[in-house]
Amino acid sequence: MNEITVLGMNIKFVTTILVLLVIFLLVLIFLMIRKMNIMSRKYSALMSGKKGADLEKIIRIRFKEMDQVKANAKRVTKEHKEIKGHLSSCINKYGLVKYDAFNEMAGKLSFVIALLNDENSGIVLNAMHSREGCFTYAKEIIKGESFIPLSDEEKQALEQAKTVEEEINDLTKEAETEDDINFDL
Repeated sequence: MNEITVLGMNIKFVTTILVLLVIFLLVLIFLMIRKMNIMSRKYSALMSGKKGADLEKIIRIRFKEMDQVKANAKRVTKEHKEIKGHLSSCINKYGLVKYDAFNEMAGKLSFVIALLNDENSGIVLNAMHSREGCFTYAKEIIKGESFIPLSDEEKQALEQAKTVEEEINDLTKEAETEDDINFDL
């Protein structure tokens, strides 16, 4: 029983290891060929009917479109800031109080309306109706204050206009809470 040894190892053991290594390498080569075929099909599908120059042209067009979108976004942002600046000076708060000015007429035909901007500046219009006619008075409001004394109704309308933003925020919070409750159901 002469056992052949190579480098101090049994030849059968070395042969077995080499055969297993060859099988492993063949499987690895098979997997690589398969991957190459898949990538080759994908590349062919990508390039079908198109030349490299066509793809480059398409890519350049897309980049040009992206640059236009960026420019438009900057323009819209600038315009938005300008509009937001103008809106602060626009009338966006109001308060309305109806009342009976002379206690002689049925119904509340007289009214006061306060029209204010974000800085609580604007006007208070008071229209008093009587049997003789209608009298209308305007008073300037600067930062929530009038330099001319205000009637009780005018003060009430001014307060309504000042607090309308708070009321809207409260209603928004209520609606959000209701949405959360309905969402959880």
